[in-house]
Amino acid sequence: MAQINTEIKPFTTMAFKDGEFVQVSDTDVKGKWAIFFFYPADFTFVCPTELGDVADKYEELQKLGVEVYSVSTDTHFVHKAWHDASETIAKIKYYMLGDQSGTITNNFGVMREGQGLADRATFLVDPEGIIQAMEITAEGIGRDADDLMRKVKAAQYVASHPGEVCPAKWKEGEATLAPSLDLVGKI
Repeated sequence: MAQINTEIKPFTTMAFKDGEFVQVSDTDVKGKWAIFFFYPADFTFVCPTELGDVADKYEELQKLGVEVYSVSTDTHFVHKAWHDASETIAKIKYYMLGDQSGTITNNFGVMREGQGLADRATFLVDPEGIIQAMEITAEGIGRDADDLMRKVKAAQYVASHPGEVCPAKWKEGEATLAPSLDLVGKI
């Protein structure tokens, strides 16, 4: 089910961040851009490559006013153990949300039925809590943080420039489009 332009649903959970356990809720998310980065499970194979890739972009995302929330149905305790055990995961400075109840995963519609695991899914949420972009891939297909960065910049550009849109492969600083009757059939 498409979730674009819908508001995130209420949740409260525990997370591991910066060596501490912290509580996070939907109200903490609002007021800034947010990425929810769902993955099936800790101590797996594709997941750490993706989470490490996002960790490498975290400082740049922070400069853009974006917070990152990785989410799996593991507990915050398991997140800490993985952080302590893996060189790749040890790079993570963003929130690692525990969702053992499945509330957040179900709220975003990415729970694998009968498995208790999240799909490999990414959601970009604006400061009002509205989902602006989403991507879901099959189990063996890892995501790319560079493309995620491009989507963040495009969403922020469109939000701050009403009446303009970003064409395919748009990169920051490139030309945008202003949809109008004059453009119909000209592109």
